[in-house]
Amino acid sequence: QVPLVESGGGLVQAGGSLRLSCAASLSIFSINFMGWYRQAPGKQRELVAIITTSGVTTYADSVKGRFTISRDNAKNAKITVYLQMNSLKPEDTAVYYCNSVQRNGGHYWGQGTQVTVSS
Repeated sequence: QVPLVESGGGLVQAGGSLRLSCAASLSIFSINFMGWYRQAPGKQRELVAIITTSGVTTYADSVKGRFTISRDNAKNAKITVYLQMNSLKPEDTAVYYCNSVQRNGGHYWGQGTQVTVSS
């Protein structure tokens, strides 16, 4: 079973919105925090936002005020993390990856979802 499954990427015009989802098959009790990273062509992967299982959030300066990370704790101890992206800019174009950092120090990556913002 794939630990993290992302969805919601696509093509949008500048100023538009997208919402990314990351469904984790991992138990919420094994997770320390989850987050979203992105990697643009020719650039290093960078942090976008993270959220702890208690709901504390951190954002990159470049997305503050435009992106919102949230999580939904399902009754079966699974978790889905969302990234609501508003006021998108062409420089937000990248492959977005979901990441989970486990309490035992391990971590998982999703397969990535492409976000393209046209000017």
